[in-house]
Amino acid sequence: MAGFNSVADLKPFKTMWRVKVSIVRLWKQYSAAGGLTIEMVLIDSNGDKIHASVKKKLVNQFEHQLEQGKTLTFTNFSLNHSVGSYRTTNHLYKISVLSTTRVRSCEALPVGLNGFTPVNFQEVLDGSLNPDFLIDVIGHVVEVSHVEMISLNGKDTQKISLELCDLADVRLPMVLWGNFATDVTNAIQLRGEGRVVLVLRFGKIKVWKEDRSVSNAYNVSDVQLNPNMAEVEAFRAMLPADELQLAIVESKPLTVTSGVSVKDDFFIHTPRKTIAEMIECGQSHNIS
Repeated sequence: MAGFNSVADLKPFKTMWRVKVSIVRLWKQYSAAGGLTIEMVLIDSNGDKIHASVKKKLVNQFEHQLEQGKTLTFTNFSLNHSVGSYRTTNHLYKISVLSTTRVRSCEALPVGLNGFTPVNFQEVLDGSLNPDFLIDVIGHVVEVSHVEMISLNGKDTQKISLELCDLADVRLPMVLWGNFATDVTNAIQLRGEGRVVLVLRFGKIKVWKEDRSVSNAYNVSDVQLNPNMAEVEAFRAMLPADELQLAIVESKPLTVTSGVSVKDDFFIHTPRKTIAEMIECGQSHNIS
């Protein structure tokens, strides 16, 4: 990219960087320490991703320019080490937008550059993947539980358990919380007789003793059923012809993951959509 720095080259020794990126994920996040912030995952034309944040005091300055799916140029920003147990990319650093940062619209990056990098189910289950990093998942839904209402510190939230199957017939347990649970259940009921392929973006690996599963992570996660994606079409084409029937099962027992309280981990505030808003392209359901 002539005149632009690549995301892979970004380091904290200066602020006069200039990148051309697409926003593949954008959400607002509230914390007691930082207040309401804008969080983003950005991708450049090389497919490299980096997290970016807009602090509370700058939200009003920049929020009208920022939209998921837009391609923008960012000039003059700072970089800090990326730390914590909910990292959205494997980049060593993350972008902090400054009051002097310049954001401009520009021509779009190539179509299909969505940053979707699904992981191998076996690598989740055998502990090969670091649970501090959020992951992408694609799988055929073969089991789903009924919705449960779980009381967490005096507040009720919804929960469902699912099991996904990959092309090697490896089974991955998944738990969805909050509005994701009811929205996915409703979308599955509307599916008809076809297979249900689930795509989870920015999911969290959960570890309980030696068992591993995947769950949604705060507002960052995105869940889609049968989305119109090249990756889903390729996955469907390689599924065996003898279709597994979707089983409705009893929910798995609730367990608390180590290191993080149930409330902090699962009592989330997820943007709500109606079922009508979720149904796109016939069998495509986007739950976010």
